[in-house]
Amino acid sequence: MNEKYKKTVYACFIGYIVQAIVNNFVPLLFLTFESTYQIPLGQITMLITINFGIQLLVDLLSTGFVDKIGYRASIMIAHIFSAAGLLGLAILPEILPNAYTGLLISVAIYALGGGLIEVLISPIMDSCPTDNKEKAMSLLHSFYCWGHVGVVLLSTLFFRIFGIQNWKILTILWVIVPLYNTFLFAKTPMIPVIAEGETGMSIIDLCKNKVFWVLMLMMLCAGASEQSVSQWASTFAERGLGVSKTLGDLAGPMAFAILMGSARAFYGRFGDKLDLDKFMMGSGILCIVSYLCISLAPTPFLSLVGCAICGLSVGIMWPGSFSKASASIRNGGTAMFALLALAGDLGCSGGPTLVGYLSSIQSNDLRKGILAAIAFPVLLVLGILLLKTLKFFSGKLVRE
Repeated sequence: MNEKYKKTVYACFIGYIVQAIVNNFVPLLFLTFESTYQIPLGQITMLITINFGIQLLVDLLSTGFVDKIGYRASIMIAHIFSAAGLLGLAILPEILPNAYTGLLISVAIYALGGGLIEVLISPIMDSCPTDNKEKAMSLLHSFYCWGHVGVVLLSTLFFRIFGIQNWKILTILWVIVPLYNTFLFAKTPMIPVIAEGETGMSIIDLCKNKVFWVLMLMMLCAGASEQSVSQWASTFAERGLGVSKTLGDLAGPMAFAILMGSARAFYGRFGDKLDLDKFMMGSGILCIVSYLCISLAPTPFLSLVGCAICGLSVGIMWPGSFSKASASIRNGGTAMFALLALAGDLGCSGGPTLVGYLSSIQSNDLRKGILAAIAFPVLLVLGILLLKTLKFFSGKLVRE
């Protein structure tokens, strides 16, 4: 790594921690919102839908303005929105006539920031002069996992010491992270994502590329394979171990996030000695095994073990797909990264929805819902094989 760009890389790491904060802090406060503002839980859970819905919209629309205003301005705006939305959580519900409206506005503001961060961080990182871009990308994405773990642990510790009634103070403290990174990105050097004199591919050009569609399928399946289990891990923990929700969250989603981050950090450390295709293929097969373990294991505890194994198996899928896209499609640019993020987010929202729907029509049996969702890791493995086939034939044509 060129010493000059180390601060840029660190800023990218912190950027994913910011996204982890905006995605995972508010769910810790759902019951507090319900009791403090007398808001029905059904309305409160809509905050998640609003958050990811706006992020999906930003993924789609960002292709039209990021290249025009530049990556530095865009990433700084993303962090400002993230900070403003978090600050709004502590202020707007108190000053507006309707507290729920204040929460909705705050979530919408930080969702704009979170969506932009997801689109921008990967190409900024990819443009930095690193020895092994696959390693760097995997390590980068591990910081979202560590951010998730940190948000849950530090928030739980704060609430334990100072009381849940002081959640607004903690919210304001979290604002410091995106504000700090805004100033960091203002000063860090950046290499243009598209080299001078060249232009990034348009959406139409990308849609004509067969490799791009395989990558889109892989990203959708990566998001779905991850969240189809992650969203239900707490339920498995509570049922499997018979513990409280707090311990269930630590044993379920936390274990999932830690193992997912560990897989990404492992590849980030030893990726130069590993073949990305083989690593992703092995991870996909392990993911299929974990789904079978979750849905067919004879005891709830073994299903919980399957959840943890799933976290380990999905770690490389998202960053690996990004790395393969960057290596396979020259000058994909903002449009490519934005559409890949869109596909990943569609998987993140569609996977758990499918599991929930299929479970509901099977007498609320989550095992059957997750068994059906095994289609996602299966399709991911097939996507890797198809990508290798397309690259083989395209290379053969070039040689001939």
